[in-house]
Amino acid sequence: MLIKFVIILQLIYEKKAKRDIIYSIEEVIMKENTLNYISYGMYALTFKENDKIGGCIINTFSQVTSQDEIITVNLNKNNYSNEVIKRTKKFAINILSEDIDRNIIANFGFRSSRDTDKFQDVNYFLVDDLPIIDGSINGYIICEIIDIVDCGTHDIIIAKVINKKTLNEKSNPMTYKYYHEVIKGKAPKNAPTYQKEEILTTEKVYVCELCGYEYVGDIPSDFVCPICKATREYFKEK
Repeated sequence: MLIKFVIILQLIYEKKAKRDIIYSIEEVIMKENTLNYISYGMYALTFKENDKIGGCIINTFSQVTSQDEIITVNLNKNNYSNEVIKRTKKFAINILSEDIDRNIIANFGFRSSRDTDKFQDVNYFLVDDLPIIDGSINGYIICEIIDIVDCGTHDIIIAKVINKKTLNEKSNPMTYKYYHEVIKGKAPKNAPTYQKEEILTTEKVYVCELCGYEYVGDIPSDFVCPICKATREYFKEK
């Protein structure tokens, strides 16, 4: 009788231990995914330094005050745009609509202005000597830097709004959720919201060297990355 009681206690303990492990795994997953529920927009930050123009895609842009309007932008310290605007003290925010050309997101989001002319095939006009993307943006905001906060891997750029204009009220502004769920886009490695994703499969996985997009299975020779438009030679087996 005593032996049976001990066996029952052992079974109960093992079942509880297994349940605790499951709960622990669920808690880890929940903790990892919690920040995914923060809402963001999608913007193109653009700059001009002497004759060079460029920019990058950002999502961590926010308004701080309504009077004497102040905004903030988060940029990775390795980002070339960050280097430039620290010198020029000015930049423009282009509010991207859902109708924006996907090539603009690919070009501005996954290549560096350090060695790429991002405006080569993009129509634009100048406002306060800053380039504004011509077409499919809801509006622009011209900003002047007033302070920079060091946050380790990133800088918080604090700036005042010196000019702004609405250009398109008909199209919805693009959200980060729309970018991920509809366009199936990914965050660049320099983005504050970047999270490494693991694909569990027994098939071959090919990774785009430019944007990190992963293709599962045998990749066709004429395949073009749906995110950054890179061709087959930029994909390497994982």
